[in-house]
Amino acid sequence: MTEYAGPDGLSDMQELVQRTWSPVSRLHLGDVAWERSVNARRSSANWRTAVWRDGDDVVAWGWLAQPGHLLMTVDPGRPELAATVVEWFQATADGPQLAAGVLETERHLLAALESAGFQLVDDAPYYTHHWISLDALAEPVVPEGLTLRHVQQDEVAKRAAAHRAAWSDLAPSKVTDDDMAEVMSTWPYRPELDWVVENEAGDFVASALIWLDEQHQVGLVEPVGCAPEYRRRGLGAAVNLAALHALREAGGTKAVVCPRGDDGYPQARALYQSFGFRPGSRTLHLLLG
Repeated sequence: MTEYAGPDGLSDMQELVQRTWSPVSRLHLGDVAWERSVNARRSSANWRTAVWRDGDDVVAWGWLAQPGHLLMTVDPGRPELAATVVEWFQATADGPQLAAGVLETERHLLAALESAGFQLVDDAPYYTHHWISLDALAEPVVPEGLTLRHVQQDEVAKRAAAHRAAWSDLAPSKVTDDDMAEVMSTWPYRPELDWVVENEAGDFVASALIWLDEQHQVGLVEPVGCAPEYRRRGLGAAVNLAALHALREAGGTKAVVCPRGDDGYPQARALYQSFGFRPGSRTLHLLLG
């Protein structure tokens, strides 16, 4: 087992996610790339990663966000390692209460957590994977005066400002220009799959980023946002559709997005369902004790 602090270990994590990915997996390459870029680089002491190998292959990893939350990926062919990851988590976490999240279809992970005493929290917020095929997409349309286009590699500051603006009235984003520069230099980011709506002043007022896993021809939509003053004008659907068209041109055949599935925040799933995404499996939240 190898341990890392902060953002190190990303390539190991992505190797296993890509090698074992299927429609019943919780995480996509893009999930790991986005989360590590915007979170783990800020405070190395608060983010711990452990990686287990069998020869040259990564067969399991655990990612601990201190004081006590676990994400993990374990090769379904090595289910016994899930218990090992959970043991590492319990020994390493600082918090008085430990929590973990899995997709309901990841039965090997769920079994290991339940065997260690973790219990499902029925009323916790959860996320639902939504899927869309790219063979019959609607055409994106924006009002006059606004423009759809993809981001250029040197537009880091404008792209970061768009992300912060989209979350300014909800949970204010901590994403800095440096964070966005990290995102835009992290594999498998592609500027041609990072789409924005630009206003007449040149500001980005809506955005949608897609991460393509070429091996599986599946794109993850993450993140998406629209500035509050530009909402309810169809820009969320338009920028997503533009990005999905670009994904298809890049070789993608389907896409997944993971909005909240509970009724605490229904707006996002309503948006995605309005232009063709359909719900699939949901996440589960578990607590120890």
